[in-house]
Amino acid sequence: QVQLVESGGGLVQPGGSLRLSCAVSGFTFSRYSMSWHRQAPGKERELVAFITSGGGTTNYADSVKGRFTISRDNAKNTVYLQMNSLKPEDTAVYYCNAGSAYGITYWGKGTLVTVSS
Repeated sequence: QVQLVESGGGLVQPGGSLRLSCAVSGFTFSRYSMSWHRQAPGKERELVAFITSGGGTTNYADSVKGRFTISRDNAKNTVYLQMNSLKPEDTAVYYCNAGSAYGITYWGKGTLVTVSS
């Protein structure tokens, strides 16, 4: 059974930091690229960060470059998103996604991040 379980969301003040985790099971994690997406209220889901299966390449949305860092631990079947210098506009539900070269994709259920004073 495929599972992607996000954790680490919560309420944080502007300028603060959070670290999201996504623990996966049910498929060969090391063969999948991973990404984080987010969806703010009333907006479409958007790609935030991406990392290749081996971790050698990462990409970020312009809005988070220099503030967010995606990483993965293939031994722990976990992908992370370190979020620093958080802004109110980062408030959203954050989703973990796994994608294979064959077009197979899996989604987690999301974790809520609220940036507010």
